[in-house]
Amino acid sequence: MKKRRGTSDKLATEIPDISTIGPIIATATQPARVTLHPRFHSRFLPSDRDITVYVPRQYEEQPDRHFPVLYMHDGQNLFDPSTSFVPGRTWRVAETADNLISIGQSTPLIVVGIANTGEHRLGEYTHTPDLKKNGGQADKYGRLITEELMPFIHSRYRTLSGSENTGMAGSSLGGLVTLYLGLRYPDTFGRLGIFSPSVWWNHKSILGYVNETRLEHRPRIWLDVGDMEGHRTLADADLLERRLKANGWRPEIDLHYERVAGGTHDEAAWAERVAPMLRFLFPLS
Repeated sequence: MKKRRGTSDKLATEIPDISTIGPIIATATQPARVTLHPRFHSRFLPSDRDITVYVPRQYEEQPDRHFPVLYMHDGQNLFDPSTSFVPGRTWRVAETADNLISIGQSTPLIVVGIANTGEHRLGEYTHTPDLKKNGGQADKYGRLITEELMPFIHSRYRTLSGSENTGMAGSSLGGLVTLYLGLRYPDTFGRLGIFSPSVWWNHKSILGYVNETRLEHRPRIWLDVGDMEGHRTLADADLLERRLKANGWRPEIDLHYERVAGGTHDEAAWAERVAPMLRFLFPLS
């Protein structure tokens, strides 16, 4: 069963609900060094979800080395073409990371894909309830990530701790929840990849949250939007950039904002933006 990204907006796309698929030990369609942890259970939210983990070549070649971690939403679209929204088309995160690392444009890192749970996606990816669309479960989703998933990953993979070594990224509503959780947990997530964020949610309430949040250490933010995503999405992203700068973020120091020529609101467009995001958030030290 396919579920919409959570709105009736013209820019919404559909995401397959894979929460009912049984345990999968391995899948031939995944890239190398990608491991599936099926049916991750939480005490905070009712639906189990699949977790997919990419490790770089250096993880196998350097067994004493530890690595930074990037947590990404809508995990079924990142690696495996058999579970992606458009069959055969993914964000190509593993391939892109491998290439950037091999040419010295990104530090080797672990990427954790968190699958959405279909009909519950909108609720989990929104920080406030909306009278017409409900939602408002992002705090519980944040607890799932910080109190359950992160300890799980740290116990099974050689990770580096600290906000400077931990990032989060997502698109659309996934971009919205990335910004919200990044501001809510600034001592946990120091690097945020925000693609085409759904600033419109609940009368643009995220902008008020940006204004109200006072941070001693601001996370480094990649923010982008495609210039073919529609006037409202462009205007909202421009407004978010201005609010971030007004609250202390500095362009090209801890904030990069990009209007992507020809960029659209879909997986193929976001796949093209993974590489520059990794260069900015996880440059080779």
